[in-house]
Amino acid sequence: MGKKVLIVGQGGREHALAWKLAQSPEIEKLYAAPGNPGIAQMAECLSIKAEDIEGLLAFAQ
Repeated sequence: MGKKVLIVGQGGREHALAWKLAQSPEIEKLYAAPGNPGIAQMAECLSIKAEDIEGLLAFAQ
């Protein structure tokens, strides 16, 4: 079973992480919150703000 990864943020660093993680055979599903159009090419972007700790926690569980 592959891993599910949540990237929090929407900047260039998060894009680089998403790009590299998307290449890994160990990653089953990649999510980003909130993400950006570039990240959306590799991950499912969520409408949860990076500052919404409760929302991120609820999604991750």
